[in-house]
Amino acid sequence: MKQITSVQNPFIKSLVLLQEKAKARKQTGTFLIEGQREIEIALKGGYELECILFVPELIEKSFSISDFQSLNRIEITKEIYQKLAYRDTTEGILAVAKSKSLQLSDLKLSKNPLILVAEAPEKPGNIGALLRTADAANLDAVIIANPKSDLYNPNIVRSSVGCLFTRQIATGSTSEIIAFLKEKNIQFYAATLQNSTSYHTQDFTSPTALVVGTEATGLTEEWREAAKQNIIIPMQGEIDSMNVSVAAAILIFEAKRQRGF
Repeated sequence: MKQITSVQNPFIKSLVLLQEKAKARKQTGTFLIEGQREIEIALKGGYELECILFVPELIEKSFSISDFQSLNRIEITKEIYQKLAYRDTTEGILAVAKSKSLQLSDLKLSKNPLILVAEAPEKPGNIGALLRTADAANLDAVIIANPKSDLYNPNIVRSSVGCLFTRQIATGSTSEIIAFLKEKNIQFYAATLQNSTSYHTQDFTSPTALVVGTEATGLTEEWREAAKQNIIIPMQGEIDSMNVSVAAAILIFEAKRQRGF
């Protein structure tokens, strides 16, 4: 079992880059996962790990590093851990994982899929919340249109609490995604203020994609023009919008209710 004790070690420096730079994650096809639960969820979700890094004195007694005998295991110091970890409560364990393909063509959908599409979400916290909702509803997939950030950004990994690894995820341009949904005969509904009808009047029991945009700019015209129906969540207060993850959750669980779940 290898040991690394210096933060100046070249390998450790490369891992710092993985945390900080999307370019490094893209070039290597890898990213960092921190935390026992997140690592276990990633493994269950079919992610391949390259190595495990751990601090013996921080690992919980219920967790056995020997369970990872097939992997390259590296013992590190607290100082190194603090350099790499974003949280203090991740049990002293990290993993280097291989990224998965985010191509639309790789999605494997059920006969009657329910999909969430989010156009250009910017805040990692919102993306994480969307992924958590998608996991709670057991959606077939989450598709990010015109992504503003790398989905393996550590802030997204962290805010999703492992749900990044539980759902199928794909990215693409708005045009590519619209073409994909039409090819698969999936009706899609655009959550927007313009020319909309109340969401609960629509039938989401057939293959469906629910499309949400940002609070600041909403959905682009391309979505509004192509959707089967523009839908709105009626508001009774002074404002005319709500947090995108909250809006998505309302729409998703209405679709789940209609489907008998």
